[in-house]
Amino acid sequence: MQNVITLLPDSVANQIAAGEVVQRPASIVKELLENAIDAKATFIKLIVKDAGKTLVQVIDNGIGMNPVDARMAFERHATSKIKIAKDLFKLHTKGFRGEALASIAAVAQVELKTKREEDVVGQLVEIEGNKFIRQEECQTQTGSSFSVKNLFFNIPARRNFLKDDSVELKHIIDEFERVCLPHPTIHFQFYSNGNEIYNLPPTTTIERISGLFTKNLQVKLVNINEVTDVVKITGYVGKPENAKKRRGDQYFFVNDRFIKSPYLHHAVAEAYKDLISSDSHPAYYLFLEVNPQTIDINIHPTKTEIKFQDEKIIYALLHSSVKRALGKANVAPSLDFNSEMSFEIDYTKQVVQPTVTVNPNYNPFNNTSETKQPSYRQPTETNLQKHNKQNWQSLYETYTQPEQTTELDKPTFEQEVEQKQLFTESSFEKKFQLYNKYIVCAHQNGVLVIDQQRAHEQILYEHYKTIKNSNNASPCQQILFPITMELTPNDFALINTLSGHFSLLGFEVEEFGKNTIVVRGTPAELGEFNTQEMIESILETYKLNTFDTKMDPFENLCKSMAKSASIKYGKQLEAEEMSLLLENLFNCENPLYSPHGKPIMMEMSKVDLEAFFRK
Repeated sequence: MQNVITLLPDSVANQIAAGEVVQRPASIVKELLENAIDAKATFIKLIVKDAGKTLVQVIDNGIGMNPVDARMAFERHATSKIKIAKDLFKLHTKGFRGEALASIAAVAQVELKTKREEDVVGQLVEIEGNKFIRQEECQTQTGSSFSVKNLFFNIPARRNFLKDDSVELKHIIDEFERVCLPHPTIHFQFYSNGNEIYNLPPTTTIERISGLFTKNLQVKLVNINEVTDVVKITGYVGKPENAKKRRGDQYFFVNDRFIKSPYLHHAVAEAYKDLISSDSHPAYYLFLEVNPQTIDINIHPTKTEIKFQDEKIIYALLHSSVKRALGKANVAPSLDFNSEMSFEIDYTKQVVQPTVTVNPNYNPFNNTSETKQPSYRQPTETNLQKHNKQNWQSLYETYTQPEQTTELDKPTFEQEVEQKQLFTESSFEKKFQLYNKYIVCAHQNGVLVIDQQRAHEQILYEHYKTIKNSNNASPCQQILFPITMELTPNDFALINTLSGHFSLLGFEVEEFGKNTIVVRGTPAELGEFNTQEMIESILETYKLNTFDTKMDPFENLCKSMAKSASIKYGKQLEAEEMSLLLENLFNCENPLYSPHGKPIMMEMSKVDLEAFFRK
């Protein structure tokens, strides 16, 4: 019997390993940036084209490599980070497995230029699809330059599974931010298709956070600095009033390595209990320093998960540190004095003491007709009551036992029309607003409670959808003084991708320099609103939906804009506004559910009401 088990060639083994290490262009960016940091670089430049599909290049001024190391770096399990197994428990570097470069070279065309400071000339190494092409001397600067071209050129199936450029660029920006945050002393540059996205000179941690995200972020953050024997916790947490509905500004770093930990996130969330709503997420940028011997980072290929030896202790220390920092910043649960149930006291009004009047001639033992007052007087019947008494038999004349319907019974056309007209605005007898949040309507068959924000959101959503189908752009109202907005690189890339859809919805937005846009027109139908807050809210809501779904971008934008432009809770509506809202709602194709699938109305029938009070 012949042997059936054979040793796989290195090319095949590297392609298999690449399936875990290289998932998308962002994976290459992460590995190359971390290698540059391990090479003690003080300047790192990242260049990408077509969201990394065509080119990912990382240039650094690190220590470089000699000719032998330049070739050995692309071999599997070849690394300078560790020597023996015990080194895994005292790691201070980003990489240690020696699989990244071999995996990258197996699925792309790689070119390496490297030179040490003491060398006269550098080395050029070219590898294509795990096939060695050449190695020769070249002229280059001190450090290393990795160029990864045509990712997945030899695996077309995996290349076809890559997302749009906007999605892949977002992932690259995320990885770039995760590497830049814990290393504020390193100068980073980031270019995409020739455009400068980031230019981050050496600075402090808080300035690095502001440079990566938004300016003037210092006023929204609270400093944390706690030192214990187990862990050192530094960084910043956001104030409760700045909490957002989406996640994305939550960063944990352990020994300058980005990690994902739902367990530690729960510790931070518990510190914000009673300070923010349950569906909001605070921003935090926390750096934990622990003994490398007490953690294990070799449990996942992406190295974003860590196993702690004293997990419960770190949880308790992190929870108390965040809570203490919020306490020092005088952050406490606020009382809402503006709710509808509150009342106003007129302190200027003079209080008049009530007076007591007494009849001195009253005698309870006097039985004369003049003074005797009956304790109960028979009420007099009204004309309506007399009429009901006379015609009480008619209440039961029209009553008939309902027949049991079968599956074959079908409603007539008249019944269908009557059923469709049941919930029309004209059928409501009375309506009023409850808690400045709900519209309560009474009709002939019961009571209907409608969520005003979700109702308006559904109305706007269906209106925006018709714009694309009709190919007629929404009318645009020109702004007298155009508004300039500075966005984060992520939001700037997103709004450039959606610029055509924004124009279709009535916005006139133009690029105005680096990460800056100018708004010259807004949808005329929205009326008065804060343009900057509206656009920021639209982008924020758009990002709530995952980028990896196959949802149409215009449909996603319609949902985001409808949610941002809808009537908010707490707004008092006039009778005419409620009538118009109900009329538009019941003209929608789906008046029962909002664009995000949440119920809009709740009905309580007259029969249920009577059955409840009959108990």
